[in-house]
This record gives sequence, structure tokens and C-alpha cells, in this order.
Amino acid sequence: MIRASLISLLCLLLVPTHASARPAGPPVVIKKTQIRDLAAIRSSKVLRVLVNQSRNSSGEVQGEPIGVEYRRLQAFEKYLNGHARDGQKVSIKLIPKAKDQLLAALQRGEGDMVAPGELLDASAAHYVDATEPVVSHVPLVVVGVRGERSFKHPEQLSGRTLMLANGSAADEAIVQLNQKLALRKLPPVKIEWVDPSLAVEDVLEMVEAGIYHLTVVERPIAERWARVMPKLRIDRSVALSDPGDMNWYVRKDAVMLHATVDRFLETYEPPANQDVAFQKAYKDLYRVHYPLAREDRQRLEKLRPTLQRHADAQKMDWLDLAALAFKESALNPVAKGGSGATGLLQITPSAAQRVGVDNIHDVDGNVQAASKYLAMIRRKFFASPKINERERMAFTLAAYNLGPERVQAMRTEAKRQGLNPNQWFFQVERVAMEQVGMNVVSYVNSVNKYYLAYDQERSSLESPSARKVAVRE
Repeated sequence: MIRASLISLLCLLLVPTHASARPAGPPVVIKKTQIRDLAAIRSSKVLRVLVNQSRNSSGEVQGEPIGVEYRRLQAFEKYLNGHARDGQKVSIKLIPKAKDQLLAALQRGEGDMVAPGELLDASAAHYVDATEPVVSHVPLVVVGVRGERSFKHPEQLSGRTLMLANGSAADEAIVQLNQKLALRKLPPVKIEWVDPSLAVEDVLEMVEAGIYHLTVVERPIAERWARVMPKLRIDRSVALSDPGDMNWYVRKDAVMLHATVDRFLETYEPPANQDVAFQKAYKDLYRVHYPLAREDRQRLEKLRPTLQRHADAQKMDWLDLAALAFKESALNPVAKGGSGATGLLQITPSAAQRVGVDNIHDVDGNVQAASKYLAMIRRKFFASPKINERERMAFTLAAYNLGPERVQAMRTEAKRQGLNPNQWFFQVERVAMEQVGMNVVSYVNSVNKYYLAYDQERSSLESPSARKVAVRE
């Protein structure tokens, strides 16, 4: 009996348990970052603010702030310096990050504060505190385009697809709505996360163009952009969730900074003219159009063999050429532009000669010259493996518009400012906005949006049966 008990006990000791299981690989070491409360910030003379990289939150055009957080942060800098002792004046340094990376960067000590300009879910973030609200009681609203069906109740979204930018606060609200729809045996609302090159303002522009049908954003953001995108429709009566607060965020150990921010926000009032520069910057910008209307599809189908042949020869995606052609000429092979630019892709004679093409007045020569010139720019200036393919194309397009040497100089300046020189979207484009304004940024964004619109329909655009139907129509 004793022997049997000892054997049983020995067997139990030899069986591995969940508590004693050891993960493979070395243990994860979490380094404690240096505490930077207000005294350390004043000593360094720099307050590092992590901002959402979208133009809505933190854009600046040739010295004029268009981001919603700029004025508030400028006022906070003035407030800090008005309470400075011994001349310890502080300047604010903006560090743009993707929205879904902001809180993690704060936790790692890469910044002292987060100013997202949008609703941000901090429930899963450790060692982070929200400040007093920057804007209180902010509802999420459905945004579509005028002329299409509007919505009055959340249940009417059943079976619809919502296009959301990365980090959107609507994610959890849609999950909860789908739970209610499931109880009523109704189809769920579908979420489609857009390409990372698109911020909330880009999604709104694509909704206005009819490329996307519906999105959900914070009401102040929808109303702000509706002033420069008049075709947007805001369904204010669709309450997807209880209104939330827009906040700034600080680390829990930055007690004095937190208290100072709260005191500032209690009395801050945004200036009445804070959106003047924003509206001026976007008033006359090129607007994206729907590139897949029937006549445009038919034109694209006729041009497709030429675009594909020359894209393949240069190891490019033919839809990149198609998107550029739609932006440059609306797919018109005889279009005329300034400075001698001509044809489908608005190539100039001098650019064509650089790649050994003389005739740019017929479609084949025009596409050959432009594709070879784009490939030359890409190979000579943006071949680094540190640049991903979508960013590489963005840099190439910017260089096609401005000249490659100028774009390279912008990358150098971006690195000097602490931005990522290998990322055009939201990083190097900030330098372009400062130096030359919105035109080149709008140019690259427009081509990118047309590419994404075409890419959504790639199978139908490349399907022989679909092409026959398009031609018959």
C-alpha cells in the first residue's frame, strides 16, 4: 500500500503542469524608461508630443497649421512658458506616429505626451493616464455621400460594409452592434480596414468620390471635412455608441505634467478662426473622382494591353500606370499640359529623351516613355530595401511631379527632423507640405487612391469575360 502510494506520488511529480511550463526562448525583459515629469521636461527644454500622423490631427502647410491639435498645442506651449521659472522655456517637438502606435510609443518613453486629435481607446494601455477632455461627449456618426440612402437607426446598417482607417474608434462600437444584430438574426455589419497609406481624411475623400460608400468617424471630424467636401452626408441620428471624450495622454508617473495639462485645458478656448488656414489649404485642391464609371472603364479596357505590356517590361504593376493616367489625363491620349507635357501620362519631351524615347505623341510611345522614366527614377533614387513597395511608388510619383533631386533633398530634411526618410505618407510628405505646399501631396494621394480603387476591382478589370461585358455596355 505504501509502495503504491509512493509510486502514485512520484508519477504526479513527473507530470508537467501549466504553472511550471516554461516558454521557449529567452525571457522577455521590460526595461524601465527614465521618468520625465515636468521638471525633467523643463530641464531638457523640449516637450515631446506624440501626434496622430494624419493631416487632420497634425498637418502644417508652409507654416500655417491645419491640424486640429496644432493651435491647442501652441497655446499649451505658451501656457508652459508663461509659468516658467529661471527662463526655462520649453518648445514642443511633434513626433508623428500611426494612431494605433501612439500609446505604445508613450509607454516606451518615446514621447512625453500623446495628442491624437481623435477618440482613442486606452483601456489596454498600462502606465498611461488620460487628461481632462480636450473635447467632451463626442459621438461617432455614419458618413456617406449625398444622394445615396441615409440611415436613421443603427440596425439599418445590417449587411453593409464600413470602410475604417487604422485605429478607428468605431471598431468596438460595431462589435457591440453586431451582437445586437445577431440576437435579431440579422446580417452583421462588415468592417473593411483600408490601406495604411490612408488616414481618416483620405477615407472621407474616397467616400465623397464614390469609391467607398460608408465610413464612421467622430462627428467633429466629419463636420470639419464636410466644409471642404460638400458632397459628404452626415447621418447624425445614428447613435452607434455612447459619446466619448477626446483626451490627451501622459504616463502615470508624470504627475506634475498631468496636473499642468489639466489646469490648461480647464480654461482653454479654441480660437474662432482656427480653421481658416485649413479651409484655405483645401479649398482649391484637386478632388479625386470615381475612376470606374462605365465610360472610364471602357477607355481603360482599350488602353489595358498597352499599359500592361510596358508595365511588365519595367516590372511594374499596370494599375499604377492606369492610376497615374487617370490623374494626369483622365485617360485621354491626346491631352495637352504645361511645359510641353503631353498624352496619356503627360510626359515631357526632355524626360522622354532621358530614357531614349523620341515619339511621345502616340499612345504606345507615350506609355513607353513614361514607364521607362518612372522605372529609371525608382531604380536610381528609391531602390533601397528599406522602402516598401507602396512607399517606393509614392516617392517615384512625387519625383515624377517635382523632380527626383528635390524629393531626395526632402528625405534628407525629413531625417534631420527625426522623421522616417523611407516613408513618404505622413512622414516625408510633411516636409513637402512645409516647403512647397499641398499640391505634390495631393498629387501623390490622388494617384494612390485611384490605384486602390482599381486594385479593389482588379479581378474584373483583368478578367476576359468581364472585359467583354464592359465593352458591350
